[in-house]
Amino acid sequence: MTEETALQAARERAATMPLEEIDVSDPELFRQGVALPYFARLRRDAPIHWQPEGHHGAFWSVTRFQDIMAVDTNHADFSSDWRRGGITVVDVAPARQMPMFIAMDPPRHDEERKAVAPIVAPTNLARLSGTIRERVVDILDHLPRDEPFDWVDRVSVELTTRMLATLFDFPFEDRRLLTHWSNVSTYSPPESKPESWAWRDGELRACLEYFTRLWNERVNAPPRPDLVSMLAHSPATRNMTPEEYLGNLTLLIVGGNDTTRNSISGGLLFFDRNPGEWAKLRANPALVPGAVSEIIRYQTPLAHMRRTAVRDVELGGHRIREGDKVVMWYVSGNRDDTAIEEPDAFRVDRARPRQHLSFGFGIHRCVGNRLAEMQLAILLEEMLARDLKVEVTGEPERVPSSFINGYKHVMARIVG
Repeated sequence: MTEETALQAARERAATMPLEEIDVSDPELFRQGVALPYFARLRRDAPIHWQPEGHHGAFWSVTRFQDIMAVDTNHADFSSDWRRGGITVVDVAPARQMPMFIAMDPPRHDEERKAVAPIVAPTNLARLSGTIRERVVDILDHLPRDEPFDWVDRVSVELTTRMLATLFDFPFEDRRLLTHWSNVSTYSPPESKPESWAWRDGELRACLEYFTRLWNERVNAPPRPDLVSMLAHSPATRNMTPEEYLGNLTLLIVGGNDTTRNSISGGLLFFDRNPGEWAKLRANPALVPGAVSEIIRYQTPLAHMRRTAVRDVELGGHRIREGDKVVMWYVSGNRDDTAIEEPDAFRVDRARPRQHLSFGFGIHRCVGNRLAEMQLAILLEEMLARDLKVEVTGEPERVPSSFINGYKHVMARIVG
């Protein structure tokens, strides 16, 4: 069954099934690429939707743009704190929770975020742009010209992993470890396979051990403009516990890897399925910044963020109880036609392309959003400079996750 056939079947099922049976946290919906029709049904009939027995327990789904913004900007009522459950719909056992600044509330969140913010300061981004362009050129010029290849591995992963190695000043020859640890940290083993949790724990311990060696090298050296040195020298983070260090590492690895790489992979798919939009870009490269925002909206690489109500509060006419899990489905808000004109259309020339939820809002807005946009923009610019035509040669293989909205493999080939 093709993805389009599966999507049509999902539209028919979503339109008629009882609302109480719709569980948008089911990772299988994302693996099959059929989640969007279920979100469309919720936006229409139950935009604040209570799921009493989902794949990940009971939770509220918030699916409209304005309601998501209301939750995302209200950290007084809706907590991100890891001790209350953290930022994903998956309930992780307390012993496996990793404290990280995105899973904290003010003032601790603000202090730790400030420690790493200089990495994406305008002056540093300007310095990094030349490095990114050199690497994009190298990657594109070494793609095979007469055989299919995996765009995810050869382009999306390779570019973002090289960038991560630079940001951490990580040994370049070991850079694929960063991709591996990103995949491990976002992997939620099935409850029926407790041994998978043991494997995950072991892999993350290896990550901590590797980065502890880097910390020990840099904590007694003069400060340097890399993330490990920033964490080691900032008053807010230099006394972190090992668990908190690991948590912030995985946050920075996932934030710098999964989001950008899945936008790069999704972008190829969108242009392949909408060749007229690539023609617009070829005719007018000035559309690249808008195209970047449109790709990020259309893909929505992080499908959701979770909050926990700290007190009883009303949202959209519903009473949210203290302790309730509240899930903001960015992937749904980005398809809300009350906020975005014809949101299911992929358009590189939208009038307001930056109106999307993919980076979040409020105090937790993605700290690296400009760096992500820069990588994608430079990739498009260099593809246009080469008049590079890439076609997708098969159905994409998607990640089975309702958090990371991404791809394992996208086979492609260069034509012409």
